[in-house]
Amino acid sequence: MELTGPGTFKCGWKEADNILFRTGLKFDSSKTHEQLGVISLDYGVDYQPDGNSYQCLYGWTLDPLLEFYVIEAWGSWRPPGADSKGIIQVDGGSYDVYETTRENMPSIIGVTTFNQFWSVRTEKKTEGSISLTEHIKIWEGMGMKLGKMHEIAFCIEGYKSSGYADVFKHVLKIGDTVYGKA
Repeated sequence: MELTGPGTFKCGWKEADNILFRTGLKFDSSKTHEQLGVISLDYGVDYQPDGNSYQCLYGWTLDPLLEFYVIEAWGSWRPPGADSKGIIQVDGGSYDVYETTRENMPSIIGVTTFNQFWSVRTEKKTEGSISLTEHIKIWEGMGMKLGKMHEIAFCIEGYKSSGYADVFKHVLKIGDTVYGKA
């Protein structure tokens, strides 16, 4: 991984078991998304996966411990391999919503059991905007409640795969804070 500017990076992986490349912001886990303010991301990526990979807005909350994804593009396998809770319309596109459980798996607090929330675009997109606040509002309307924010990042993940990505645009807006490079 090569950092190329505030929030931007290039990364490559070859036959990786599981690898995540990400830049973003970490928080002290004391505030909810409402307390942080409106959260959005403008992004642009040259994304070249070879196998199982995804390009996404990614994060964690505490109380409850929760991992979340807004998947914009993927490689040979569309995650997460579960039954959709429904299709939603956000950011000018359609997304399937999923809730999955990881049992006795690594997390930000060690090996434990936790839920994952997912919005997965029905059509791949490598440049655009994500309104995380809108996704969260819809998730919570479906009974999928987030905790206090620990991390929000733009992420390229590879699982038993190879690939390359150049994240050339990454502007994360959280309330009045702007992080990244247009």
